[in-house]
Amino acid sequence: MSKQSLAKQQSQSESFPMFQSFQREMNQLLDRFRSPLVPSNADAFAAFTGPAFPAMDIAETDEVMEITAEMPGVKEEDLDVSINGDLLVLKGEKSAKEEKKEADYQLVERRYGSFRRQIPLGFVPADGSVEAKFADGVLSLIIAKPKDAKPQVQKVSIKKD
Repeated sequence: MSKQSLAKQQSQSESFPMFQSFQREMNQLLDRFRSPLVPSNADAFAAFTGPAFPAMDIAETDEVMEITAEMPGVKEEDLDVSINGDLLVLKGEKSAKEEKKEADYQLVERRYGSFRRQIPLGFVPADGSVEAKFADGVLSLIIAKPKDAKPQVQKVSIKKD
């Protein structure tokens, strides 16, 4: 872009306050994505319902698959863990209620959310081969692999031009 056209564009935007307002709002929006802000309670709850909830660690050996999922605030009775074929399915709900009473106001907030996450195992576990524990908002699963569950790895050769 030439200096002349840039100067012309700047003078046009100065004469139209709507463009300045739009530019300011866009800059604020982009700044929110760039800066590491401390989330509010509502933002923290929104993270609960996002696609990456619950946060997980998955480790695998030849014999077992170990999965740890963090679910703060989720009660054990609100959690459903199942295996559908070769898919591990985690479902649950979380609800929070906050109530504040002050001399001149009363605040009542209720937030609800549910999640569902499916993890492909790559094998169908045998009945009774899954051990699950839930404590302090952390779900730990140890899934024994069947003896015939061998990884099917195919080496791909890369050709040079």
